[in-house]
Amino acid sequence: MLALLLLAGLAAAGAAWWWTEQPLPLRGTRVELSIEPGTSPREVAEQWVQAGVDVPAELLYQWFRWSGQSRKIRAGSYEIEAGVSPKALLDKMVRGEQVLELLRIIDGWNLRQVREAVAKAPGLRNTLASMSDAQAAAALGLSENTPEGWLFPDSYAYSKGVSDITVLKRARAAMQQRLAQAWEQRAPDSPLKSPAELLVLASVVEKETGQAGDRGLVAGVFNNRLRIGMPLQSDPTVIYGLGASFDGNLRKADLLADTPWNTYTRRGLPPTPIAMPGARALLTAAKPDKTDALYFVARGDGSSVFSGSLADHNRAVNQFQRGGSR
Repeated sequence: MLALLLLAGLAAAGAAWWWTEQPLPLRGTRVELSIEPGTSPREVAEQWVQAGVDVPAELLYQWFRWSGQSRKIRAGSYEIEAGVSPKALLDKMVRGEQVLELLRIIDGWNLRQVREAVAKAPGLRNTLASMSDAQAAAALGLSENTPEGWLFPDSYAYSKGVSDITVLKRARAAMQQRLAQAWEQRAPDSPLKSPAELLVLASVVEKETGQAGDRGLVAGVFNNRLRIGMPLQSDPTVIYGLGASFDGNLRKADLLADTPWNTYTRRGLPPTPIAMPGARALLTAAKPDKTDALYFVARGDGSSVFSGSLADHNRAVNQFQRGGSR
C-alpha cells in the first residue's frame, strides 16, 4: 500500500515520468531473469526484485500498470545492467517479439550438439564453452555429473546479452516438469525404478525411432527386455559410447567393444541418457504400447518390423537387412 501511495503521489506531483527515467538500483552489476509464458505482470515485478532489482515489487508493478503496457510483456530471457531505467526495463520486455533471439534444442540432440548450438546462438553470452560437463550440470542446478538428457527440446527466446546458462535453466526446468508428468502416467507394470531411469530409457527410444508411429512399440520392446533381464542391444547407445571415434559406420567390433553405454555387452540401462528426448518419447517410455515383441529391425524406409521370437526376427533381418528372398 505504501508503494502504491508513493507512486500515486509521484504521479500527482508530475514526477512519475521523471522516476521512470532514473537508473534502477541493482544488487549487482547485472541482473538476469527468464519470464515464462502466462506469468502475470505482478509476478514479473516480483521476480525482477527477487533476481536483484532493489525497489519495492509493488512500485515496479504499479509502474507496469500505469504505463498501460503491462499486458504486452513478452516471455523470454532478459538481462539488464547498471543504469537501466524502469522505462527501459519495460520497453525491453514489451519489444520482446522484435528483439528476442531463439535458441532451438531439437528432439534427439545430444549435449555436444546443444553446446554447438549455444556457441552459434546470436547475442547469447557464452559461458558454457569454458565449463566441463560436471561444471555445467552444477551451474544448471543438477545433481548429475552431466546435463546430458536434462534439457527439454523446444525453442527458448532470449534478449541479446543474456547468459547461456540462464536460458538453459529454462530447458532444465521444462525437462524436469515433463519428466515428472510422464512418470505420473507410467504403466503399473513398468520395470523402471525412478524418473531418472525413465529419462535414460526415453533417450534411447528417441534415438531408436525412425517413424513416430513405431515409438510406442519400440518402447514396448525395451520395457519387455528390461522386465526379463535381456540386454537392450541398442545401436545408438553403442554409438554414444564410442564418442568422437565413431566414423559413421557401426562395425561388429564396435558392438563387442565394451563401454558403459554398450548395451550389447552390458545388461540394463546405460548410466546416463544418450540424448535429449522429446515429450512423446518420455510418455511412451513410461507407458509403452502393449506388445509381446522382444525384437525389431529396420525395414529401410524408416519403419521397423517387430517380432516376438528370435526365429521370426532372424527371418525379418534376412529379408530387410541381408536382402533375402521375401
